Amino acid sequence: MPLSFEAAVAQAMSLTDFERSVNSPGHSSFHLERMTLLADRTGGIHQGIPTVHVAGTKGKGSTSVMITSILSAQGYRVGLFTSPHLHTVVERVRVGLEPITKGDFAQLIDQLWPSVEWVGSEGGYGGVTFFELLTAMAFQHFHNIKADFQVMEVGLGGRLDSTNIVEPEVSVITSISLDHVATLGDTIEKIAHEKAGIIKQSKPVVVAPQAESDALDVFRKVAGEADAPMVEVQNAFNWEKEESDLSGQRFTVDGMGRSYELWTPLLGDYQLENAATAIAATMALNDAGFSVSEDSIVQGLKDVRWAGRLEVVEHEGRRVVIDGAHNPYSVTRLVEALREYVDLEGRVILVFAALGGHSAIGMLSALAPLRPETLIVRSRHPRSGNTANAAEAARELGIEVVGVSDTVGGGFDQAIEMSEPGDLILCTGSLSVASEVLEELRGIEPEIYPNLRPSTDSTLTPTV
Repeated sequence: MPLSFEAAVAQAMSLTDFERSVNSPGHSSFHLERMTLLADRTGGIHQGIPTVHVAGTKGKGSTSVMITSILSAQGYRVGLFTSPHLHTVVERVRVGLEPITKGDFAQLIDQLWPSVEWVGSEGGYGGVTFFELLTAMAFQHFHNIKADFQVMEVGLGGRLDSTNIVEPEVSVITSISLDHVATLGDTIEKIAHEKAGIIKQSKPVVVAPQAESDALDVFRKVAGEADAPMVEVQNAFNWEKEESDLSGQRFTVDGMGRSYELWTPLLGDYQLENAATAIAATMALNDAGFSVSEDSIVQGLKDVRWAGRLEVVEHEGRRVVIDGAHNPYSVTRLVEALREYVDLEGRVILVFAALGGHSAIGMLSALAPLRPETLIVRSRHPRSGNTANAAEAARELGIEVVGVSDTVGGGFDQAIEMSEPGDLILCTGSLSVASEVLEELRGIEPEIYPNLRPSTDSTLTPTV
């Protein structure tokens, strides 16, 4: 009897899941031996498909999606692996921009589970984790459909991430900032070394603009030692916004002897940086002998979609901005984008929750200049922070806290009730907040994982 989707999800969720663990794992919890064994046990499924490997702190998801959309516009069949998901776990494994079906998900679990059990019992490295299984599922599905390319987004860090068993045609490192400091390190240099772990011997690496020169120094050193040709996007390309509104932005990108006139529905100056980075990656593929035309770059960036990233919607006569920013740098960029795209003359009502291990204080500091009337909420994510701690941190920063809710939906409903025409409702702090607000707005039925209920001991950790 075929495995049902619900049973497949439960089976997958029975594995150790560091994403939802309330304790931040140290480096000793991560290694590649078990993932390598799992991939080898399933026939080396990670090999044989040209790969683009993408790491970074901010923009790695958007850049991965842009690269996928460009390659798809060229006519390639492209597998895309990203994390986390917004509403359903099938979003993590896509063909082009479309998630696999629930039937495919269940079939992949069925196909891989004997290998998962063998590795756990006979491999000598302990049980396979949830993220390792999802990574293997992506490799397996892309192998099953005979994908022309696979675009693999790193889950955490890079050096010891389970995706880092590939031999990519090109590695891509997006913007680096302090995040996951308990696991990756508390300095830019330490974090950059972890991201630089995806740089491979003699394989090109594309590095997005970096706010910190220390990160760029690390990447130059590691690339030099690996004899890996390195494209520094901030030096090799120029980009300029021509015009923008809430539907998207028109811009030009010039670099490496080419010039592009482009439009994308993704908002924010940082998306122009991501676009230039995606273009550089596809040009590297061209240099490696793959065909990617200018028309495909133009069409791919026009067609790209990425939910929960600076989405602006109207709801009951109110303007609502939803963004999954989850660290101080990304929230700072969000605030910059709001000043450009949105009339901020009315009140800003903030619906906010962060996950433990992220810098709640840093994010709230970046939001403080908006003088928000703030509703502290708690998402369904098991690592969603303690609301009392978050409210106290906000008040210490001079931010007015007007309410606290144990649910995102409750806080959002309160924001609607207290708002007036002309006010802005801003929902941010984590992708969990973004996903639950979108579910509320669009009537999306979320997947509930009862075996992963939040711990009452989880806190908002002021890590930076």
